[in-house]
Amino acid sequence: MVPDPSPASQRKIIHIDMDAFYASVEQRDNPGLRGKPVAVGGSAERGVVAAASYEARKFGVRSAMPSVTAKRQCPDLIFIKPRFEVYRAISRQIREIFAEHTPIIEPLSLDEAYLDVTENLQGIPLARDIALLIREKIKAKTDLNASAGISYNKFLAKLASDHRKPNGQFVISPEMGPAFIETLQVGKFHGIGPATSAKMNALGIFTGLDLRNQAMDFLSANFGKAGAYYYWISRGVDERPVRANRIRKSVGAENTFSSDLSEFDVMAAELEPLIDKIWRHCESTGDRGRTVTLKIKFADFEIMTRGRSVAASLSSRADLERLAIGLLKAEMPLPKPVRLLGVSLSSLQTTTEPEPQLNLPI
Repeated sequence: MVPDPSPASQRKIIHIDMDAFYASVEQRDNPGLRGKPVAVGGSAERGVVAAASYEARKFGVRSAMPSVTAKRQCPDLIFIKPRFEVYRAISRQIREIFAEHTPIIEPLSLDEAYLDVTENLQGIPLARDIALLIREKIKAKTDLNASAGISYNKFLAKLASDHRKPNGQFVISPEMGPAFIETLQVGKFHGIGPATSAKMNALGIFTGLDLRNQAMDFLSANFGKAGAYYYWISRGVDERPVRANRIRKSVGAENTFSSDLSEFDVMAAELEPLIDKIWRHCESTGDRGRTVTLKIKFADFEIMTRGRSVAASLSSRADLERLAIGLLKAEMPLPKPVRLLGVSLSSLQTTTEPEPQLNLPI
């Protein structure tokens, strides 16, 4: 039996997500790009797609995809160099609209934020009306489209905003929550990546209902601390608050490999896209860090971390790459095959004017 949502979950949470934000800005500012497949990012051999227009997405082009792969899937793809200063300026305009309705705003990226409108500044009773009003204001002020999800917690609000993209909104009520999750593939859950999804599938867990049928002990044994989170979200329960003025202390990325690695050159190559992701975050937010940490998970699941701090914040991707690759090289040869590598950058400081982090999600 699924427990009733607790009183704390009778909140009104909106998740706003701009539609193909970077690419849409470029199409807005350059009419010649409208209706064409556009990728914001580098077109060079080691470039990565930061954002893709909906025309490009029809060909399977996605953010974080290597540019060579994107070009192969969409030969007519047009690459545009990112203009993060423009994206940040538009993001500030959007946040001003949010602030007209609630002070409880948790930015996730330049194009994405949670809003708690349980008690909103304009006294509008229905969260769906607030979401509609915000989307209309964003369109009027920026000529860009936003989608919205409305629910009683953050997890479901995020799912709801994906449900009617682009330029739509969807409400998941407390009565709908558990049933909505039942048929959803676990790979669609926010916070469950490809590696975790594959592990769940191997355990016979494919849908939200499958996940709900697992005992807490089983999930904790197989997924550690995250097991309790999976247990509750499969029941539509997520008590995490919307955190205003959230300050991110670190940014990281990691990847679990389909087969174990042991050669330095292969592992160094696998670190490159992780470094790219972290530096894209730094470029889009103005964040810079002083401490680089390398995470190595061996085939037997033993974890080793190595870190290095420098006196001044890293000023370039090359510096981040040099430190991350250097940490790996210092440990060679490794005693066992490697199943996962991760890189993180911490001791973050913002080099531009102070503002919440609004960037591409890692």
